[in-house]
Amino acid sequence: MEGQLIFSVYVFVLAIFVGVELISKVPPTLHTPLMSGANAISGVVIVGAMVSAGISGELNTTTALGLAAMVFAAINVVGGYMVTDRMLEMFKKKDRKKKEA
Repeated sequence: MEGQLIFSVYVFVLAIFVGVELISKVPPTLHTPLMSGANAISGVVIVGAMVSAGISGELNTTTALGLAAMVFAAINVVGGYMVTDRMLEMFKKKDRKKKEA
């Protein structure tokens, strides 16, 4: 059991290092598509958390962790879409006639 915990922590730390290296290498022009992909992954996390939270009919640790995962993933999805929308607004052409009026 202790060996499995150490292995899980090892994989988690390696995933953090790999994630930081990958994200730091992304050029600024690809940040918006990357954010959209992250939003899709968070959407999958929400579905998995809903399944995890609803697997038992009583309030226990699994239900509480599933609820927390749903809340944090929902915050990530909403914030990500807001940032993506704001970034895409920068690429739209502005109507000069509306500015003059």
